[in-house]
Amino acid sequence: MNRALQMLQLQQQLNDATNGADWEAGTTKNGKAINWKRCIYMECAEMIDSFAWKHWKNIAADPDWANLQIEVVDVWHFVMSLVLQEYKQRDLGSLDDAARAIAIMPFYEMLNDDAEGFAVERLVMAQVESVMKDALEGKPDLTKLLADFFELVRMSNLDLTSLYRLYVGKNILNRFRQDHGYKEGHYVKIWNGEEDNVVMKRLWEEKGDMTPDELYGGLEASYPGA
Repeated sequence: MNRALQMLQLQQQLNDATNGADWEAGTTKNGKAINWKRCIYMECAEMIDSFAWKHWKNIAADPDWANLQIEVVDVWHFVMSLVLQEYKQRDLGSLDDAARAIAIMPFYEMLNDDAEGFAVERLVMAQVESVMKDALEGKPDLTKLLADFFELVRMSNLDLTSLYRLYVGKNILNRFRQDHGYKEGHYVKIWNGEEDNVVMKRLWEEKGDMTPDELYGGLEASYPGA
């Protein structure tokens, strides 16, 4: 099974569990409107805050490259969600069809090569803004959005293996959040001075052969709200 299909399947499962059946129609089981495009461009804005872009504040601060990668993966959740929704609403094909279309895209295929390092800061920010512009279009061009996103992945020193692994880790963390009151507002996001994203990434990287279920157990053991 190719990784594009695996990630789309995981995203479908997460959205089904979080938002309820038929979320692709644009509404959650609680009657809340869903706007994946807004999710994408708002998360992209957070991504830009990984850089000292403000000319009036912390002008010499180093980029937070680790946070950039986490934000890229967060955006990937929303890009895939938009793809799943568009495929269903516009009757473009099955989840398998979506995975096959993604897997043959040139920019996606380039991610099979090893990551080559981070691109220049200003170029990364410009690429983030290209993804934002794609999401702000009235009717999204999925091909352009995906191509721009995969180029951003490459510029963020991620290859397909690292993108997949970080995505699976964040997918498990998102499930953990939902299981521990994230939607209701009583989930604890800072764990002993560290954001849960950082804890997840460390646990996931410390043991290369850790399974997703073992990662969930590690999060459970580390969670201060337990």
